[in-house]
Amino acid sequence: MSPSPPSPPLRPAARNGLGILLRMGAMACMAGLFALVKVASERGVPVFETLFFRNAFAFIPIAIYIARTSGFGVLRTTRPGAHLTRALVGLTGMVGGFMAVSHLPLTEATALSFSAPLFMTALSVPLLKEQVGAHRWAAVAVGLAGVLIMIRPDPAHMASIGVIFALVGAVGSALAMVTIRQISLTEPGPRIVFYFTLAGMVAGLASLPFGWVMPDAETLALLVVMGFLGGVGQLLLTEAIRVAPVAVVAPFDYSQLIWASLIAFLVWGELPRGTTLIGAAIVAGSGVYILYRETRKSREAAKDGQPLVES
Repeated sequence: MSPSPPSPPLRPAARNGLGILLRMGAMACMAGLFALVKVASERGVPVFETLFFRNAFAFIPIAIYIARTSGFGVLRTTRPGAHLTRALVGLTGMVGGFMAVSHLPLTEATALSFSAPLFMTALSVPLLKEQVGAHRWAAVAVGLAGVLIMIRPDPAHMASIGVIFALVGAVGSALAMVTIRQISLTEPGPRIVFYFTLAGMVAGLASLPFGWVMPDAETLALLVVMGFLGGVGQLLLTEAIRVAPVAVVAPFDYSQLIWASLIAFLVWGELPRGTTLIGAAIVAGSGVYILYRETRKSREAAKDGQPLVES
């Protein structure tokens, strides 16, 4: 029997549609992951124990993906220090996010995490020496106003432990994005993901002497599912970028708020506050505008053969 002919390549419109579906699937996985983090916290599982399971069981889909695509030779690196830096800031963001969902309603914690691209834009100036012009600074300012609306300018709420952890998580995620930009010139995506996941598993395991709990069978199953969701979500993010441009798929990151709101209502009976939705809409709009400006200027610079100068 002769082999089947290869499938014809997808047209650009079809590839964009597939990329959007993959990105939305990734956001559904991330919403489910954070919901399970919240459930684990309510059941008394320490955050670093949760961190271990999140990364240990994410290794299974990640290893399968690497084996089927690039092969394990891709893991060879000459920049262990760069991966360690990326892991430190990324794990700060992850632990901050986990602590935030433990202390805040799921929808509010998710909405506050959307501020990460705003912090990334601000941090790219001192760390990457990028030029950020008036348009993007204005978008950052508007976005931060949206963050203030979400956390409500009430000193008691702004100083709450959940809000503090959410903002720490957002800054950590922003630093991770900046670091990935720096190292991705020499390090492919699978290598970055693998070593970050490994670092998360080791960091979680290192906390074993400091108060792990023995989860019951149901909680253990939830922790395993959480890890799989994290790994699958990461792979869907990677595939979405592979098949479609960032400018097409990145705005759909905000669909995570829809999934989080639905899960929060079904599991905890939570309804998002009006201020949370208004602030999240402002932050999302600012993030999409920053992405638009960055993509537009990158295209123009590439076409003209000039260095990127943002306005």
